[in-house]
Amino acid sequence: MTAANGPSKEKAIQRLEKRLEMIPHLETMRSGSSEFEKWHRDTSVAIIYTFGEGSRQDREFADVHYSPPFAFDGMPDSLIEGTYLGGLDSARTTLKSMIDEIEEYWEDENQGPSHLVKQTSPQRSQFSQEIFIVHGRDDGTKNSIARFLENLELVPVILSEIPARGLTIIEKFERHSDVEFAVALLTPDDTGSLRGEDESNPRARQNVIFELGFFIGKLGRGKVCALIKGEPEIPSDYAGVEYIPIDEAGGWKMRLVGELKAAGFDVDANRVFNA
Repeated sequence: MTAANGPSKEKAIQRLEKRLEMIPHLETMRSGSSEFEKWHRDTSVAIIYTFGEGSRQDREFADVHYSPPFAFDGMPDSLIEGTYLGGLDSARTTLKSMIDEIEEYWEDENQGPSHLVKQTSPQRSQFSQEIFIVHGRDDGTKNSIARFLENLELVPVILSEIPARGLTIIEKFERHSDVEFAVALLTPDDTGSLRGEDESNPRARQNVIFELGFFIGKLGRGKVCALIKGEPEIPSDYAGVEYIPIDEAGGWKMRLVGELKAAGFDVDANRVFNA
């Protein structure tokens, strides 16, 4: 069999196991090492050669992150290294799952071109209709936004409503963050103040601030819309960016539609009045 006809079952397993066996060594090194960069590239090539470029397996490995989604002054080394080790652990789980898949579902020793046709899926050619909703504890507001997006024939992604399937929270978040647009709901669910101050101010949940920063880094500010309810504190690094207040009259709906249109979504503004 030639390489053009695709790898044999045994060869495919051996190739992925070789990449898997290198992870313990990489865990003893610091993030960003040249050895890690080479391993990551070689593993990506091995997955593409085995399953096809743009395949589900190719995308799953590409979705693993080994560094924090955004950096800030004074970021502790423990956070950087923790994210790196967490990424390697996710890569280990992903590669093991691929090996199990080959052992279980590759029926023939020599799969040939037909196998690659089945396994390969093209890169996303259609504009995804999924909108990730970043939210805190205000379920009423979250549900209102989700129903509004559904009325626009979009698909809201709410992490708390998706089964974990054995994934950690961060793995689950990374797995479902492959969207074209995110709506962050800054609702006054928490309170806080600077050390030494007596008066506390309303704040959004810490996970909301984290995920807001994640999507700004991943998608760019033009594809992240922050809706604000009440008067929670605004993250200092995000000051100056326009927020859309959630008003009782529903004016936020047309403004959100405008942001979606600017980001490339083909939504019918007339549906706003039916929401």
